Amino acid sequence: MIDQDKTVAWTRRLAVGCLLGLILLGLAWELWLAPIKPGGSLLALKVLPLCVPLAGLLKNRMYTYRWLSLVVWLYFTEGVVRAWSDKAPSAWFALVEVLLCLGLFAASVLHVRLRQKNAKAAAALATVPTSA
Repeated sequence: MIDQDKTVAWTRRLAVGCLLGLILLGLAWELWLAPIKPGGSLLALKVLPLCVPLAGLLKNRMYTYRWLSLVVWLYFTEGVVRAWSDKAPSAWFALVEVLLCLGLFAASVLHVRLRQKNAKAAAALATVPTSA
């Protein structure tokens, strides 16, 4: 049970790290590194929806991990399209976005599975009668 707890904590840290990475990359990419227009663009606002699940991940809410694993595919799609259609350096940032999305998805799914498995094991242990 201790190893699973460490793995759950690791998946939580990975999910939070990938989400923060997506937020920082989106801001830096669209405002300074490779904006569509000189001086930055309003496309940087695409990171605002990513700030909503950050609070849920920090509070370790299972529901947030579940719906975030679906929402992340929108950012994955944007990354794939821009990696294919943009020129460097924007295409490189798009590839980083794709990798962060894959990491976030994997961490979220694994986190949910491990927590459900731990909850079932704890429930099974709670129902086992003890011999006196």
